[in-house]
Formats: sequence, C-alpha cells, structure tokens
Amino acid sequence: MPVTSRTFRSGNSEAVRLPKEFAFGPGVEVEIDRKGDVVTISPKRKPVKEMLAKLRSLPKPASIGIRHEVEVPERPGL
Repeated sequence: MPVTSRTFRSGNSEAVRLPKEFAFGPGVEVEIDRKGDVVTISPKRKPVKEMLAKLRSLPKPASIGIRHEVEVPERPGL
C-alpha cells in the first residue's frame, strides 16, 4: 500500500524520510536507481567474491555422509 512522504534538504542533498514500515535498519548501505520518474531504493548486495570468501571460511564438516538412493514409486498416467 503506498505511503506519502516529503522530500527535504539535508546539507547539499535532497532527502526523503522512510516510514518505519519501509525502513532498512541502521547502517544498511543501499543502492538507488532511477528510471524516468521512478526511483528504486534497495539494500546493496555483497559482491560474489565476498560471499564466496564467507562460504569458504565456514567450518568444514568432520565427515561427509553418504546419501542413499531414493526409490520413486511408479505413477501411471503422470
């Protein structure tokens, strides 16, 4: 549901106050994109390299389990 807000000056920039139901939380870096009259604000995504580095830093499992094959029942007519 759309909500109305107003722009205001903050130093040399124009700003808009986000109502709490649209807030990202403190310190969240956002990306701002404009296409014509539409401005989109979304949380900035981390680079793939950074995400892969975090995955690699996770602890390794002590052992790897073996997955048994699942028997799929015959389903005539599907």
